[in-house]
Amino acid sequence: MKKIIKNLNKAFESRIRLGIMSTLVVNDQMDFNSLKELLEASDGNLASHLKALEKLEFIKVHKSFIGRKPNTKYKSTAKGRKAFNQHLDALEELLKGR
Repeated sequence: MKKIIKNLNKAFESRIRLGIMSTLVVNDQMDFNSLKELLEASDGNLASHLKALEKLEFIKVHKSFIGRKPNTKYKSTAKGRKAFNQHLDALEELLKGR
């Protein structure tokens, strides 16, 4: 059992980070406001979790402007998808009791 818990990734313990990665793995990319609305998170809370995932190189950030309004989009990286899938596999094994 200890081995299974060891395979869980601390980066995904937070509900917000788990939601961010779940969303970005199944969608090509998402903008900040869409993630905020979907996850029902505050600006500051979402921004801090996004920054943490970016620092781990699990997501990439693309900033642009639409007209004069800034638009920030996020995309999962190959490294992030691999880590997230490993985390999901560990959760599945934990649920199966192996």
